[in-house]
Amino acid sequence: MSHDCIFCKIVNKEIPADVVYEDDLVIAFNDIAPQAPIHVIIIPKEHFDSILSVSAESDIISHLHMVANRIALKLGIAKTGFRLVNNCGKDGNQTVPHLHYHLLGGRPLLWPPG
Repeated sequence: MSHDCIFCKIVNKEIPADVVYEDDLVIAFNDIAPQAPIHVIIIPKEHFDSILSVSAESDIISHLHMVANRIALKLGIAKTGFRLVNNCGKDGNQTVPHLHYHLLGGRPLLWPPG
């Protein structure tokens, strides 16, 4: 855990979040500045700086994807579609140095995104 990491503070319940899903490995919560009608942040409870920090032996990426699937079904966007985004590094616009995915849906999403 990084003591300065805002997402680690959410995991440790030091900062409140509007949680939509939680299990032993992952927590997911509504984004405080949503870019779509549904905008959920999905993070592993274990701190990884980015997707580049995850070892090949770890199952966390597949688990994060299964959680995204469950949330999309739960929130009613699985049939109409959604976007699952991972920003990595400065050029990828990763603003929080903790591995996370954005699950966006509830409206048609444009391409290219940025």
